[in-house]
Amino acid sequence: METTLKNLVAGNPKPDREALRSALVSAGIAQDKIEVSVTRTPTGLDVDAMEAAALSGNSCVMGQIRDGGVVVTVLPVLSTGKCFVGDAR
Repeated sequence: METTLKNLVAGNPKPDREALRSALVSAGIAQDKIEVSVTRTPTGLDVDAMEAAALSGNSCVMGQIRDGGVVVTVLPVLSTGKCFVGDAR
């Protein structure tokens, strides 16, 4: 996740949702295991950070892109079986 996101932001520090999803799929993560946050707020503004999650067993590998930087962490899966609350896959 970290290497993929760093490579992505090297070419585009503010990737859109589909670019983020495509990069993770190209890295070998199954599409149905990926959750990606929205790129715009309900009022139409750009979000401050993009987040992506890859479900891996009982864990979620979470990646965040903010200002061209990347942070990755591992968190437990939610009781819903997802990584995000209310995510639109």
